[in-house]
Amino acid sequence: MSESVYAWLAISIYVCLGLGVAALAKRQLGQGMNEFFLANRQLGGFVSAMSYAATTYSAFMMVGLAGLTYKMGVGALGFELTYLCGLVLVVFFGPRFWLVGRRYDYLTHAQLLADRYESRAVGIVAALLCLIFLIPYAAIQLMGIGYLVSVISKGAISLMTAMILATSIAIVWSNIAGLRSVAWTDALQALIMLITSIWVLFLVVDKGFGGFNAFFEQMEQQTPRLLAGAGLFKFNVFFGLALPWLFFPLSNPQVSQRLFVPKSVKAFKQMIGGFLIFGFIYTLVSIFWGFSARLLIPGLKEADLATPSLLALPVVPGIIVVIVMVGILSAAISTIDSILLSLSSMCARDIVKNGLHAEISEKTELIVGKLIIPVLAAVFLLFAFWAVGKSGFAFMIAPLSAAASAGLLMAVPAIIGAFFWKRATAAGALGSMIGGAATVLLLQLTGYKPLGMWPGVWGLAVCLILYVAISLLTVAPMRKAEDFIGYINQNLSKYKFV
Repeated sequence: MSESVYAWLAISIYVCLGLGVAALAKRQLGQGMNEFFLANRQLGGFVSAMSYAATTYSAFMMVGLAGLTYKMGVGALGFELTYLCGLVLVVFFGPRFWLVGRRYDYLTHAQLLADRYESRAVGIVAALLCLIFLIPYAAIQLMGIGYLVSVISKGAISLMTAMILATSIAIVWSNIAGLRSVAWTDALQALIMLITSIWVLFLVVDKGFGGFNAFFEQMEQQTPRLLAGAGLFKFNVFFGLALPWLFFPLSNPQVSQRLFVPKSVKAFKQMIGGFLIFGFIYTLVSIFWGFSARLLIPGLKEADLATPSLLALPVVPGIIVVIVMVGILSAAISTIDSILLSLSSMCARDIVKNGLHAEISEKTELIVGKLIIPVLAAVFLLFAFWAVGKSGFAFMIAPLSAAASAGLLMAVPAIIGAFFWKRATAAGALGSMIGGAATVLLLQLTGYKPLGMWPGVWGLAVCLILYVAISLLTVAPMRKAEDFIGYINQNLSKYKFV
């Protein structure tokens, strides 16, 4: 059979399996917003860990990070390990999210901010930040799918067709049973993507180099510049990429929303531990893929084609290539449907209900959330169509991911302050998010980098200054702050987080 037949057959089997898992999840679906968007806060440890991993590690890893390694070298490992270092933030802030989420019935981090600062405007602005800056991040998942499927099928499945197919799958799975279907399919997808990626790495190293010893020797001999220090990264580039990654667990709503859903403290700890193990292994595999491609296929014009080109080599059997294609496809789709759920919940709760019309029923709110899902998906697809026609470092998948996260970074001071600084105010939160985001957008659109530093760095500096200065000049909601922070301090030990 031809590559296109194998590709379509594998995709069809994958879709059928996913639909079956989603249908099983729907049997447990109850009523209401918490049920649809948070699985009623009742996910077990394993499913939570796999869902967290599949949501986080997307087309960015096997396509984007491998491509960045191909182009820039070992600094890409340091860049991605910055994210794993950011898990310290999850260990520290995660229990706090979990505790207040259950007490105050928070659906999103924007709702948390609105309630903590006693300001609807804070919630609306936090939600708008996510809407604006998650569009390119969701789009790169579609770009990764398009590059991969079109190359593996040798053009039989076009880039555009692959992106449309992925968008359609994400819409369907998001709507079947909300987070239950997404989390259950995420668990399936996480296992597929990890097993297949490791499988291919061992095949490539064995068939292409004759073993790991020979692989490392060739790396040292043929790519010494990519292995020296930070590779080809300059400090400003590395810092600009890594800074948003460090705070990714707090700033990205599809990730921070996962902190609300474990059913118990034990499940929460299993989620973090499982994700840490998964993430470390998957990071190393992605880096080795990038170096393997650099050694076996030097001179690629587009670094993001490193993974598709590696899989097209004869050292990887066709049937395994197709299975791996499904693994990466599943990784990207899991991120897209998680983003769709997070943003649609923010639109329904933080913008429509809390921001525009506080009197709507929960049933109407849920309908609004479901209706927004295909609209958002269409926007992601249109942005992806536009971005694939561009070229240059800024439009590689990894830098585009970091650029999107730079904007989301502007909510981090308000989030941290909400948990620890009683003197923080709504005006400070608003000013910091708006001022920081405006700085990031202006610098990204103009391409200007003062002192060579990237937009996220300057945006965060502006954001912090505004947050502290405005808060000190305005009145804080002290009663809410005392209740909010006091409840956390009283219950951290009670729930055995400490």
